[in-house]
Amino acid sequence: MLIDTPTAAHLSQVISQVTAPAFLLGAVAAFVSVLIGRMNRIVDKLQTLHAIIDDDISEAHPDVPHLKRRAVLLNKAIVLSTISAIITSLLVVVAFVCGFFHFQHEYGVALLFVIALSFFTLSLVDLIREARLSLHDLTHHKRSKNRPTAPNPQQTTGFEIQAPQRSDHPSFPR
Repeated sequence: MLIDTPTAAHLSQVISQVTAPAFLLGAVAAFVSVLIGRMNRIVDKLQTLHAIIDDDISEAHPDVPHLKRRAVLLNKAIVLSTISAIITSLLVVVAFVCGFFHFQHEYGVALLFVIALSFFTLSLVDLIREARLSLHDLTHHKRSKNRPTAPNPQQTTGFEIQAPQRSDHPSFPR
């Protein structure tokens, strides 16, 4: 039994049909890179806190549970994005194999595309949840730092603006 080789027109039709999944694959790859960058920052923060605190860090620092929650959300988003990329790659392979053997592949490819986009959407939802948690942590830190405390005139943060002394300023005569 000889296999009928596909024509150039048929292969170009398959290529045009897998263009959108190829762009989705590129977008997912870039998105995973962003997620991994965010995860690395959280891991660095946790390692820094662990290096500072010798005791059990889960009880010693209030940021650790929030950072761990953010890491879990980002990990879930990375897994969902990776599943989306795998399904998208499978979609491209199925389209070419079906095109080579002259099978009708439109419904199967469409179903795989919808599934891949669903996983990608779930990953985006987890990124939104992590970003909201990150903003919550930021506002929590601002509130805790802005609590009224007794001022200590001897304590400085190093960020105070100091007025130039008369002899230091270039417009003043020496």
